[in-house]
Amino acid sequence: MVWTSEFGRTSYGQSGNGRDHNPWGYTQWLAGGGSNAGHTYGQTDEIGLKSVGKAVDTYDVHATVLHLMGLDHLKVTYLNNGRSERPTVVYGEVFKELIA
Repeated sequence: MVWTSEFGRTSYGQSGNGRDHNPWGYTQWLAGGGSNAGHTYGQTDEIGLKSVGKAVDTYDVHATVLHLMGLDHLKVTYLNNGRSERPTVVYGEVFKELIA
């Protein structure tokens, strides 16, 4: 099971309409399928705004999930607007610390 988003939320709001988008530090969650149970990786600063220290890019999560499904992210392609593309585009590596 994979739960993720392309951004998180800031711990504050500047516009007065709720919390703002936060692409610099957010949660992605994996369970089962060979993922490392009970393992946490990375952290954010004291207000939860930016990732500090170790971080995992979304493309790395894509590559890792494909690996756990038995697929090579460098070989998987799909047709998008008449062009073959990879889910990990030009980035992404299998993140070994997320694998049991």
